[in-house]
Amino acid sequence: MIPVTSAPVSPDLLSLASAAQDLLFREAHTAHAFTDEPVGEEAIAAVFDLIKYAPTSLNSQPLRGVLVRPGAARERLVELMNPNNRAKTGQAPLTAILAADLDFHETLPRLVPHLPNARDFFADPKTRHEGAVLNAALQIGYFVLGVRAAGLAAGPMSGFDAEGVAKEFFPDEPYRPLVVVNIGHPAPDAFRPRAPRLEFTEVFRTV
Repeated sequence: MIPVTSAPVSPDLLSLASAAQDLLFREAHTAHAFTDEPVGEEAIAAVFDLIKYAPTSLNSQPLRGVLVRPGAARERLVELMNPNNRAKTGQAPLTAILAADLDFHETLPRLVPHLPNARDFFADPKTRHEGAVLNAALQIGYFVLGVRAAGLAAGPMSGFDAEGVAKEFFPDEPYRPLVVVNIGHPAPDAFRPRAPRLEFTEVFRTV
């Protein structure tokens, strides 16, 4: 296989300061281990206050979540994680279960006041489900960036029993769990070596 190479791109082409680019992207890694320094709810509230401006279709904002601290609830969550995700989930100072609200359309009259009939656009359950998952996933990406912007590390995982998590943490709510994110200050051995990334020319083409 011929290796794919591309010319280096100057960070000066971006408006964001180079240090912020490193914090959010270049030097940021998925974390697999954390210190025991606690993460307060106010830190996550600050993260949310930043990432709530993420774009979603019709301003739908279907992301929902629960913050799980060490204790009995965390132990129940650990049992629902895939085996390779259990130790780090049990050790993290804070874990967020992020889900899509499959009935997000109920809030549209408040979120889209200029379209009184916005709720009707998602009357079909299949369309509503697809919209919920797509837009919540978009918000989750912003959430990870927000955690990094707070000087914390994030360890997002999709390896868990989604049905079991829904029953355990959202028993009376129409939420579909999508990602579990461990959050905290990274331990010295938190990061694995950077894996390869695709190059621009492998991802994009101009027409």
